[in-house]
Amino acid sequence: MPYHFKTKRVFIILILFCLVGITNSKARIKPFRFAQLTDIHLNPNNEGPTKDLQQSIAQINATDSLDFVLVTGDLTEQGDRKTMLKVKSCLEELRIPYYVYLGNHETTWSESGCTAFQDIFGSETLAFEHNGVAFIGFNSGPLMRMAYGHVSPYDIEQMKKELAAADAKGEPAIIVTHYPMLDGDVDNWYKVTDAARRQGNVRLFIGGHYHAIRNLKYDGIPGILMRSNLRDENGKPGYGIYEVDSKEIRAYVQNVGEPKRLVAVYDIQKPCYDPKGKAEKYPDYSDNSKFPQVEEEWITQTTGAFYSSPAFENNRVFTGDNEGFVKAFSLKNGKLLWKFKTERRIIGGPAVSQGIVVCGSADKKIYGLNAKNGQLLWTVSATQPVLGAVSIKNGIAYIGASDSTFRAIQIRSGKIVWAYRGVKGYIVTKPLVTDDKVIFGAWDNTLYALDKTDGKEIWKWTGGLTRMHFSPAAVWPQASFGKVFIVDPQRAMTAIDLQNGKTIWRTFQSKVRESMGIAADGKRIYAKTMQDSVVCYAAEGNSPRQLWACNVGFGYEHGPCMLQEKGGIVFGSTKDGLIYAINGKNGTLLWRHKVGNSLMSTVVPISPKKILFSNTDGQVGILKINKSKRP
Repeated sequence: MPYHFKTKRVFIILILFCLVGITNSKARIKPFRFAQLTDIHLNPNNEGPTKDLQQSIAQINATDSLDFVLVTGDLTEQGDRKTMLKVKSCLEELRIPYYVYLGNHETTWSESGCTAFQDIFGSETLAFEHNGVAFIGFNSGPLMRMAYGHVSPYDIEQMKKELAAADAKGEPAIIVTHYPMLDGDVDNWYKVTDAARRQGNVRLFIGGHYHAIRNLKYDGIPGILMRSNLRDENGKPGYGIYEVDSKEIRAYVQNVGEPKRLVAVYDIQKPCYDPKGKAEKYPDYSDNSKFPQVEEEWITQTTGAFYSSPAFENNRVFTGDNEGFVKAFSLKNGKLLWKFKTERRIIGGPAVSQGIVVCGSADKKIYGLNAKNGQLLWTVSATQPVLGAVSIKNGIAYIGASDSTFRAIQIRSGKIVWAYRGVKGYIVTKPLVTDDKVIFGAWDNTLYALDKTDGKEIWKWTGGLTRMHFSPAAVWPQASFGKVFIVDPQRAMTAIDLQNGKTIWRTFQSKVRESMGIAADGKRIYAKTMQDSVVCYAAEGNSPRQLWACNVGFGYEHGPCMLQEKGGIVFGSTKDGLIYAINGKNGTLLWRHKVGNSLMSTVVPISPKKILFSNTDGQVGILKINKSKRP
């Protein structure tokens, strides 16, 4: 081969290589514009938000050169199916494509929002490319309970994959979330920002939630929150407009009937943060060193988020997760033994007895599984999602669903013993089973007491509650000395006559919320307050009597995590990963230990020295107490 020809070929190859490099380092972005609708809050009891949405849609349809619309959560006030369908019918009037995902009002206030969103809108996430820019969105709200926002381990891993794929094509990325990725808003914000920053192609986070325009930094990455679509103080609905070209992203607020107003400009060519940098703040684990006697015997990390407590029997631990898996782990070392896939997420916890695991799923079924190998033994079908936790007593499983029905099921055969169909709301709680009654709350302001034998209604308690949000629905009721005890979101503790359902006493003294427990001897009732403390009340008597209060120091707290006593020690947990132990008789704090920074499910004490736990960060594990390391 002649030298000059060879040189020419090498030169051409080098040019092509450079061109490829340029293409991969800088996306071929074609200019485009899109709109953002957020915090729509359609309400079946108020036509105002519907009219606001219709006005915004009409103006979007009349606006030239808009390519699509992002709808970034809180479509409804309570997340109910009927209202979500109404939102969809309104959005279908758009003359351009729209992409939608859910907010906390779709995941916290309604079981249909939590489970039916995917059926109605097709997906709970979004991932698409437009004119050389990648858009990635995912759920950032808690599921079916009060807590900080949270991004599941699975969604973080998917985000990493989508960012890597976009980067390989030279595409910058815009991440779309409802919550801002900040401490105090999302419990694992740092895991999201660390992952986004490492890839280096994220140019902007877009969100809502706060109903106002905010220009923010998420550990260095630009973020913007857009105004709510609801009319402002001047009576104007509104939304966001974004203009994208090869140099920048320009964000505008667009009030209906007014000129758009520029609110921010972002560089799309290069990041304004250090891709190798770290979050400005990480969770503080220094408290663990103060209690060296608490050790992590084992922790198993999964991709699923746990919104319910684990159960155990015969050296096996059983969990249900957000991906719809029932899993069995070794109690000894946390090794995965088997898994069984349901068709939708599991919110209520499983229960196990006599070698049979029972669990409900949002796929509208209740499952009975062989505890040794996960083999399916039977199913019971409901007509709506089954999100309630299970209680088993004497071979009968008791569980509520969202089809207005509470069921008693023989765990060996799957035969329905009885079904009570008089529930007006949906059920997520774990029922209390006494000698002759089954007691549970629902999201309808009501506490129900049924005959354990035949399921007939004995009494109902409402306590004068008028708002659905005040329902005794997340609490696990407790009974002692002829009384049923509950705490509710109205921040009251109540004692109710076990026989007739009449209120004996009700107190707002301690500002408790939805977390409580009972002593093994039934003499003491424990409850978690909304600020730092656990309180103890006497179960005896016809008036409230506080015995002690313990300042645990967990700060503001609204996560429903029940208090469990074992061997005279009270164990509790919080929304941000703290597990603690208190002397049940005198209220002395024994220890604190932080595992991650996400919502802990109600812990399960195996013994006073071993505590089984799970959390929304996909971790299941055991803490053990080593007295030789006591400070």
